Amino acid sequence: MSHHSFLAFDMGAASGRAILGQIKNHKLHLQELHRFPNRSVLICEHLHWNIFDLFEEMKKGIVVCISDKGVQPESLAIDTWGVDFGFLSDGDSILGLPYSYRDSRTDGIMEEFLKILPREKVYRLTGVQFLQFNSLFQLYALVRNKSPILDKLSDVLFIPDLFNFLFTGEKATEFTVATTSQLYNPVEKDWEKELFEAIGISRSVMQKIVQPGTIIGELRDSVVEETKMPQTPVVATASHDTGSAVAAIPGEGHNWAYISSGTWSCMGIETFEPIITEKAMTLNFTNEGGFEGTFRVLKNIMGLWLLQECRRSWKKNHNLSYDEQLRGAERASAFKRFIDPDWKGFLIPPDMPGAICEFCYNTGQTKPESPAEFVRCVLESLALKYRYVMTQIKEISPKAINRIHIIGGGSQNELLCQFTANAAGIPVLAGPVEAAAVGNILVQAFSSGLIKNHEEMRRISRLSFQLKHYEPRKVNEWNTAYERFLEILEKNHLIGEKIGRF
Repeated sequence: MSHHSFLAFDMGAASGRAILGQIKNHKLHLQELHRFPNRSVLICEHLHWNIFDLFEEMKKGIVVCISDKGVQPESLAIDTWGVDFGFLSDGDSILGLPYSYRDSRTDGIMEEFLKILPREKVYRLTGVQFLQFNSLFQLYALVRNKSPILDKLSDVLFIPDLFNFLFTGEKATEFTVATTSQLYNPVEKDWEKELFEAIGISRSVMQKIVQPGTIIGELRDSVVEETKMPQTPVVATASHDTGSAVAAIPGEGHNWAYISSGTWSCMGIETFEPIITEKAMTLNFTNEGGFEGTFRVLKNIMGLWLLQECRRSWKKNHNLSYDEQLRGAERASAFKRFIDPDWKGFLIPPDMPGAICEFCYNTGQTKPESPAEFVRCVLESLALKYRYVMTQIKEISPKAINRIHIIGGGSQNELLCQFTANAAGIPVLAGPVEAAAVGNILVQAFSSGLIKNHEEMRRISRLSFQLKHYEPRKVNEWNTAYERFLEILEKNHLIGEKIGRF
């Protein structure tokens, strides 16, 4: 296999990266070219994504690739988070900055929409878990609030689609990101007409759906002129970052689950058909598209966002590095307190340590006193929540599960990986770290004809990255802790019900 180069833009909710991938002798080598921050911006009391600033940073990444490194990639592709979208007018003008999924305008909207179409009907049509920030409820919030944007709306483009449009002028929606929206029917393989009728928006605003590996178009002349990159194909990779990450899992066989670990933890299994059953709905599992028509049957769990926000709050008073905080957590006392990572109060609190203390107080537990105790509490709780979700996966999975692959940034957190093996009672294999970028690049290589299928992609991933193995330890102690964790979950549920009633 000769030398081949591809450029990936991997856009997360906290940062974006331009990463050059070069494949030679069946191995993939990555080089980070440019990294830049990505934080939602508060404008007139609402959270938005500054897509124009991000687009400028992406073009800087191209300049580094072409001018500084002297590499002409065969193609480029973009993966981002899901559910969020932007709007175009009739003349293809962008109508404002896209809202962030963490914006409060969807508070209570899901419950209101489900009075129009019941939960059972929506799940049967989409197979998507119920989260207040799903695209379905974001669109309904715009209608409910009589947004003036709707008067000029011509096209809805999800965030990766919007960047593809900025680069090429072409409009399309890629399969994996379409399936995150709760607007797509995976059985009919199209946008669901009944949902758009319930929202009050024409289905015509949506784009044609294309599969991962489809070439969207060539770079706009203006981008070519500005970046000095020759005309280059822009590929629709698995545009949802978790879709790219799961495509890159170096798994063998089928008897494994995965955790794509970053700001969110996406935990699930890969299947060849969606699992849309009453049990899956009751357990609130989602069916999101994957590479080669597969489905990611998973749950979203609040992930390392909890630690990211704690560390942001501590910056003024605690000058400890992340590694120092993890070492402190390893020495801290075990199983002192637990939180439910998916408590609503953790979605966007003004002060994450304060929110954790509030949860502990509400559930009759002592509050953490030091950064080490906060980190220990978060990591133990995440590992125990993974076990909780694993028990649910086993209820709906058509296959046995005997190991867990942890991919993404969280695979570097050795303490969390070990805790996960301990809690779940099965081995954990960690890596690759840059899984989304790896999948992004390998799908581009598939598009070019360099890679034949998914099996070959995973073989290249196995050959290219060293995995770290974690075997379960202290299983009896973790079993006892899990019983206490379940009691905390139940107590939090009962408190939430009481607040809801009164």
